[in-house]
Amino acid sequence: MSQCRKRCKRQLTKVARYFYRFLMGTLTQDSVEDDFELSTVCHRPESMDKLQEQTKFTKKELQVLYRGFKNECPSGVVNEENFKNIYSQFFPQGDSSTYAHFLFEAFDTNKNGSVSFEDFVFGLSIILRGTINDRLNWAFNLYDLNKDGCITKEEMLDIMKSIYDMMGKYTYPTMQDDAPRDHVESFFQKMDRNKDGVVTIDEFIESCKKDENIMQSMQLFDNVI
Repeated sequence: MSQCRKRCKRQLTKVARYFYRFLMGTLTQDSVEDDFELSTVCHRPESMDKLQEQTKFTKKELQVLYRGFKNECPSGVVNEENFKNIYSQFFPQGDSSTYAHFLFEAFDTNKNGSVSFEDFVFGLSIILRGTINDRLNWAFNLYDLNKDGCITKEEMLDIMKSIYDMMGKYTYPTMQDDAPRDHVESFFQKMDRNKDGVVTIDEFIESCKKDENIMQSMQLFDNVI
Protein backbone atom coordinates (compact mmCIF):
# COMPACT_ATOMS: atom_id res chain seq x y z
CA MET A 1 0.00 0.00 0.00
CA SER A 2 1.37 3.44 -0.97
CA GLN A 3 2.18 6.04 1.67
CA CYS A 4 -0.69 8.18 0.38
CA ARG A 5 -3.23 5.36 0.79
CA LYS A 6 -1.88 4.53 4.24
CA ARG A 7 -2.19 8.17 5.28
CA CYS A 8 -5.73 8.38 3.92
CA LYS A 9 -6.72 5.22 5.77
CA ARG A 10 -5.32 6.62 9.02
CA GLN A 11 -7.31 9.82 8.52
CA LEU A 12 -10.51 7.87 7.81
CA THR A 13 -9.99 5.89 11.00
CA LYS A 14 -9.36 9.11 12.93
CA VAL A 15 -12.54 10.71 11.58
CA ALA A 16 -14.55 7.59 12.43
CA ARG A 17 -13.23 7.61 16.00
CA TYR A 18 -13.90 11.32 16.45
CA PHE A 19 -17.41 10.91 15.06
CA TYR A 20 -17.98 8.01 17.44
CA ARG A 21 -16.68 10.02 20.41
CA PHE A 22 -19.05 12.83 19.57
CA LEU A 23 -22.01 10.48 19.13
CA MET A 24 -21.33 8.69 22.38
CA GLY A 25 -20.66 11.84 24.41
CA THR A 26 -18.86 11.74 27.76
CA LEU A 27 -19.81 8.39 29.23
CA THR A 28 -19.67 7.54 32.94
CA GLN A 29 -19.95 4.28 34.82
CA ASP A 30 -23.00 5.28 36.85
CA SER A 31 -26.21 3.25 36.78
CA VAL A 32 -28.38 3.90 33.74
CA GLU A 33 -31.50 2.11 34.88
CA ASP A 34 -33.42 5.31 35.63
CA ASP A 35 -32.08 7.57 32.89
CA PHE A 36 -35.39 7.76 31.11
CA GLU A 37 -37.10 9.12 34.24
CA LEU A 38 -35.37 12.51 34.37
CA SER A 39 -37.67 15.11 35.82
CA THR A 40 -35.69 18.12 34.61
CA VAL A 41 -35.46 17.46 30.89
CA CYS A 42 -37.58 19.45 28.46
CA HIS A 43 -37.99 16.51 26.11
CA ARG A 44 -38.78 13.00 27.31
CA PRO A 45 -37.81 10.29 24.81
CA GLU A 46 -39.96 7.36 23.85
CA SER A 47 -39.74 4.17 25.89
CA MET A 48 -36.72 1.91 25.61
CA ASP A 49 -38.85 -0.94 24.31
CA LYS A 50 -40.33 1.17 21.52
CA LEU A 51 -36.93 2.54 20.49
CA GLN A 52 -35.53 -0.99 20.52
CA GLU A 53 -38.27 -2.04 18.08
CA GLN A 54 -37.61 0.95 15.82
CA THR A 55 -33.82 0.67 15.73
CA LYS A 56 -31.18 -2.05 15.56
CA PHE A 57 -29.86 -1.44 19.06
CA THR A 58 -30.36 -3.57 22.15
CA LYS A 59 -31.93 -2.08 25.27
CA LYS A 60 -28.53 -1.97 26.97
CA GLU A 61 -26.98 -0.19 24.00
CA LEU A 62 -29.79 2.36 24.02
CA GLN A 63 -29.18 2.97 27.73
CA VAL A 64 -25.48 3.62 27.08
CA LEU A 65 -26.27 5.91 24.16
CA TYR A 66 -28.81 7.82 26.20
CA ARG A 67 -26.30 8.30 28.99
CA GLY A 68 -23.89 9.94 26.56
CA PHE A 69 -26.61 12.03 24.93
CA LYS A 70 -27.95 13.22 28.31
CA ASN A 71 -24.49 14.20 29.51
CA GLU A 72 -23.99 16.45 26.50
CA CYS A 73 -27.63 17.59 26.15
CA PRO A 74 -29.33 17.68 29.59
CA SER A 75 -32.49 19.25 28.16
CA GLY A 76 -33.14 16.17 26.02
CA VAL A 77 -32.59 17.97 22.71
CA VAL A 78 -29.66 19.71 21.03
CA ASN A 79 -29.91 22.77 18.80
CA GLU A 80 -27.51 23.53 15.97
CA GLU A 81 -25.33 25.93 17.93
CA ASN A 82 -24.73 23.39 20.71
CA PHE A 83 -24.24 20.64 18.15
CA LYS A 84 -21.48 22.70 16.50
CA ASN A 85 -19.85 23.47 19.85
CA ILE A 86 -19.76 19.80 20.84
CA TYR A 87 -18.48 18.68 17.45
CA SER A 88 -15.74 21.34 17.41
CA GLN A 89 -14.14 19.79 20.50
CA PHE A 90 -12.96 16.86 18.40
CA PHE A 91 -11.47 18.93 15.57
CA PRO A 92 -9.54 21.69 17.38
CA GLN A 93 -7.02 21.94 14.55
CA GLY A 94 -9.66 23.06 12.05
CA ASP A 95 -13.05 24.69 11.58
CA SER A 96 -15.79 22.06 11.78
CA SER A 97 -18.75 24.46 11.88
CA THR A 98 -19.87 24.06 8.28
CA TYR A 99 -19.57 20.28 8.26
CA ALA A 100 -21.36 20.14 11.62
CA HIS A 101 -24.17 22.20 10.06
CA PHE A 102 -24.55 19.66 7.25
CA LEU A 103 -24.46 16.79 9.74
CA PHE A 104 -27.02 18.48 11.96
CA GLU A 105 -29.35 18.89 8.97
CA ALA A 106 -29.05 15.16 8.26
CA PHE A 107 -30.00 14.24 11.85
CA ASP A 108 -32.76 16.86 12.10
CA THR A 109 -35.22 14.83 10.03
CA ASN A 110 -38.24 16.76 11.34
CA LYS A 111 -36.65 20.07 10.32
CA ASN A 112 -37.65 21.72 13.59
CA GLY A 113 -34.20 23.11 14.42
CA SER A 114 -33.35 20.53 17.08
CA VAL A 115 -32.16 16.93 17.36
CA SER A 116 -33.87 14.75 19.95
CA PHE A 117 -32.60 11.46 21.29
CA GLU A 118 -34.99 9.70 18.90
CA ASP A 119 -33.56 11.59 15.92
CA PHE A 120 -30.09 10.73 17.16
CA VAL A 121 -30.58 6.98 17.54
CA PHE A 122 -32.59 6.61 14.33
CA GLY A 123 -29.74 8.14 12.35
CA LEU A 124 -27.08 6.30 14.31
CA SER A 125 -28.87 2.99 13.79
CA ILE A 126 -28.62 3.50 10.03
CA ILE A 127 -24.97 4.57 10.12
CA LEU A 128 -23.79 1.77 12.41
CA ARG A 129 -26.24 -1.09 11.83
CA GLY A 130 -27.94 -0.39 8.51
CA THR A 131 -27.47 -2.31 5.30
CA ILE A 132 -25.08 -0.99 2.67
CA ASN A 133 -28.05 0.56 0.85
CA ASP A 134 -29.31 2.13 4.08
CA ARG A 135 -25.95 3.73 4.77
CA LEU A 136 -25.47 4.94 1.22
CA ASN A 137 -28.96 6.46 1.20
CA TRP A 138 -28.11 8.29 4.44
CA ALA A 139 -24.81 9.55 2.97
CA PHE A 140 -26.57 10.68 -0.21
CA ASN A 141 -29.08 12.62 1.86
CA LEU A 142 -26.18 14.29 3.69
CA TYR A 143 -24.58 15.39 0.40
CA ASP A 144 -27.87 16.40 -1.26
CA LEU A 145 -27.97 19.73 0.53
CA ASN A 146 -31.20 21.09 -0.94
CA LYS A 147 -32.93 17.67 -0.84
CA ASP A 148 -34.00 17.74 -4.50
CA GLY A 149 -32.96 14.16 -5.19
CA CYS A 150 -29.60 14.78 -6.85
CA ILE A 151 -26.11 15.99 -5.96
CA THR A 152 -24.69 18.91 -7.92
CA LYS A 153 -21.05 19.90 -8.24
CA GLU A 154 -21.77 22.99 -6.16
CA GLU A 155 -23.21 20.88 -3.33
CA MET A 156 -20.31 18.45 -3.41
CA LEU A 157 -17.83 21.33 -3.45
CA ASP A 158 -19.46 22.78 -0.33
CA ILE A 159 -19.15 19.37 1.36
CA MET A 160 -15.51 18.90 0.35
CA LYS A 161 -14.52 22.40 1.46
CA SER A 162 -16.17 21.78 4.83
CA ILE A 163 -14.24 18.53 5.26
CA TYR A 164 -10.89 20.13 4.40
CA ASP A 165 -11.69 23.04 6.73
CA MET A 166 -12.58 20.60 9.48
CA MET A 167 -9.37 18.60 9.17
CA GLY A 168 -7.31 21.79 9.17
CA LYS A 169 -4.07 22.98 7.60
CA TYR A 170 -2.01 20.91 10.03
CA THR A 171 -3.52 17.76 8.56
CA TYR A 172 -2.95 18.84 4.96
CA PRO A 173 -0.10 21.39 5.21
CA THR A 174 0.82 21.17 1.51
CA MET A 175 -2.74 21.07 0.20
CA GLN A 176 -3.39 23.34 -2.77
CA ASP A 177 -6.36 25.69 -2.74
CA ASP A 178 -7.95 23.87 -5.66
CA ALA A 179 -7.76 20.44 -3.97
CA PRO A 180 -11.46 20.37 -2.98
CA ARG A 181 -12.52 21.22 -6.55
CA ASP A 182 -10.18 18.55 -7.94
CA HIS A 183 -11.77 16.06 -5.56
CA VAL A 184 -15.23 17.05 -6.79
CA GLU A 185 -14.22 16.60 -10.43
CA SER A 186 -12.89 13.13 -9.62
CA PHE A 187 -16.12 12.34 -7.76
CA PHE A 188 -18.26 13.31 -10.75
CA GLN A 189 -16.10 11.47 -13.27
CA LYS A 190 -16.72 8.34 -11.25
CA MET A 191 -20.34 8.88 -10.19
CA ASP A 192 -22.05 10.84 -12.97
CA ARG A 193 -22.63 7.90 -15.29
CA ASN A 194 -24.79 9.68 -17.90
CA LYS A 195 -22.72 12.90 -17.77
CA ASP A 196 -25.72 15.18 -17.17
CA GLY A 197 -23.95 17.22 -14.50
CA VAL A 198 -25.72 15.76 -11.46
CA VAL A 199 -25.48 12.52 -9.49
CA THR A 200 -28.72 10.68 -8.74
CA ILE A 201 -29.27 8.26 -5.88
CA ASP A 202 -29.07 5.29 -8.26
CA GLU A 203 -25.78 6.50 -9.74
CA PHE A 204 -24.41 7.17 -6.28
CA ILE A 205 -25.26 3.75 -4.86
CA GLU A 206 -24.10 1.86 -7.94
CA SER A 207 -20.77 3.70 -8.08
CA CYS A 208 -20.11 3.40 -4.34
CA LYS A 209 -20.74 -0.33 -4.36
CA LYS A 210 -18.12 -0.74 -7.07
CA ASP A 211 -15.51 1.29 -5.20
CA GLU A 212 -13.41 -0.85 -2.84
CA ASN A 213 -12.08 2.13 -0.89
CA ILE A 214 -15.56 3.49 -0.23
CA MET A 215 -16.79 0.09 0.94
CA GLN A 216 -13.80 -0.26 3.26
CA SER A 217 -14.33 3.20 4.73
CA MET A 218 -17.96 2.36 5.47
CA GLN A 219 -16.86 -0.72 7.39
CA LEU A 220 -15.02 1.49 9.90
CA PHE A 221 -18.32 1.93 11.72
CA ASP A 222 -19.25 -1.78 11.82
CA ASN A 223 -17.89 -2.52 15.29
CA VAL A 224 -18.16 0.89 16.95
CA ILE A 225 -20.70 -0.29 19.51
